[in-house]
This record gives sequence, C-alpha cells and structure tokens, in this order.
Amino acid sequence: MESDKLIGIGPSDFIAGFNLFNAKLATGIKMRFAIGGSGSPILLVHGHPHTHIIWRKIAPKLAETHTVILPDLRGYGDTEKPESQPDHRPYSKREMAKDLMSLMHLLGFEKFAFIGHDRGARVGHRLALDYPEAVTKTVFVDIAPTATMYALTNKEFATKYFWWFFLIQPEPFPEKLIGFEPEYFLHHHINGQIKIKGVVEERAFKEYLRCYRNPGTIHAICEDYRAAATIDLEDDKADSDRRIECPLYLLWGARGTVGKLYDVVGTWKDKAIDVSGEALDCGHSPEEECPEIFLEKVLHFLGSH
Repeated sequence: MESDKLIGIGPSDFIAGFNLFNAKLATGIKMRFAIGGSGSPILLVHGHPHTHIIWRKIAPKLAETHTVILPDLRGYGDTEKPESQPDHRPYSKREMAKDLMSLMHLLGFEKFAFIGHDRGARVGHRLALDYPEAVTKTVFVDIAPTATMYALTNKEFATKYFWWFFLIQPEPFPEKLIGFEPEYFLHHHINGQIKIKGVVEERAFKEYLRCYRNPGTIHAICEDYRAAATIDLEDDKADSDRRIECPLYLLWGARGTVGKLYDVVGTWKDKAIDVSGEALDCGHSPEEECPEIFLEKVLHFLGSH
C-alpha cells in the first residue's frame, strides 16, 4: 500500500472487524472505503440510495476467507462529489469504474472478484468491459442491463422505477424537490423496494439519511442517473459487440420489479459469455433482506469457478 495516499479514519461503526480509510486516487477523487479480512480480494459496491454499509450483514463472513473492500462510489456516502459537466461524463459508469480500478491498484490488487448491487452493478458492467484482465468473477444483484431496461420501458416499469425518469430531469428541479424533505423521499424509496419489513434497522437508515441530507450527494445522485440516460448509453452502444469475459452470476429478488418484469438471465446473455443466476425470495436488496442465503449462493459461485 502507498501509505501517503491512504488516510486512516478508524474502525467501522457498522461492520465488525473493518477499518475505514480515505484514499487519494489517481483519478483525483478522495474515496471513502472500508476494508477487512485477508485472502483473495473481493470488491463489493453499493447502489442508490445506499453507501458501503449495505454490506454490513455479509461482509464479516466474507472476510473470514477473503480481503473485502467496500467503497462509497463517487458522489455517494463520504466519497468526494466532483463537479459535473453538461454531458455528465464525470458521473458516467466509465469514470466510476476508473475510480474502482485506481483504488484496487492503490491497495496492491491486480486481480479481484466483484459483487455489485443496483448502481454498483452497473459500474461493474463497465468495469468488467474496460478491465477484463483484472475482474475474475462478477456478481450483479437485482439489475437487467441499463440499455435493455430503457428500451423495454412500459407503464409498470415507469411507475415502479419512477426515479429513473425523475432524477434525470435538468437541474436543479429534482435536487430542490428532494432537498425539501430528503427523509421522506428516502423512506419512500427504500420502503418501496424492500419486501421484508424490518431488515433496514433504524441505525442503518439514519446513516443512509446522514449522507442523503448532503445537497452535494443529492446532486451527484441525479448526475449518476443523468449519465445513465445519456453518456452511459453512448458508451454501451459503442461497445455493443463486446462481452463480459469472466463468469457472471446474477441474483435478484423474486418479489421485486426486476424479477417480475424481465427474464434476468436472458437479458444478460448477449452481454456476457458465461451467465447464470437465480431469484431469491426477497425484494431489491437481498444482502439486507436474506443475507444468509445470499452469502450461501455467492460463496458457492466464488468457490465453483
């Protein structure tokens, strides 16, 4: 490790055995991450509206056999929120993937497995395409490909995933509306996607809310979605003939929108060479809703390849 580029914060309050750091990345971003365990590295990346603590229920077990790295994506949590541009490139999945590769290089890892949920899995898609020599295995949680979901938009999807269309509106319209009452918006969002009540304990929700109350975070999240609807689609189209080369395993919630609207494995078969997956009895966040079975499935996949 290059210690002059890593600043220790202290033990995590949410994940036993993990320590928090700020990393000064080659991309110019200061990234907050947690790390714990030893062994072959696994990079776990959260989605919206979460931070790295979404992995709190599974990270300690994974750390018994692996080095587990849990970053906050750029714009999210306590990671830096850079200024954007008219084309939204700074919040593209390509730039976010560069951050992740910079972090892993800084930590001394040239090859690693990847698990991504929601937006984190979309960054993982770009990561696996742009750095095939680095990513050895991938797990994507509760997503179909971005371009596919936009192309197949119907009333049910637009109703249940309304934020895909709300957050992409020109600034500062969504930022001002969310900023007026961020706690209400966050409660509505999480409660609409979680199908097993009580799995997001109040302490965890308050940590999500602490970050979500930051106007810079709200703007960055909107930029993430604006990028997904513009520059990310352009990048995907340019790489439409490329495939994820490492094994890809998909997990999704049988009670959630993605599982109900799409043949999830089928949507990825023209995006990856080796695809498998299955539904779990939960909603959008299996790592919070059914962590034991989620861990069992992930560990089996990691061990079988």
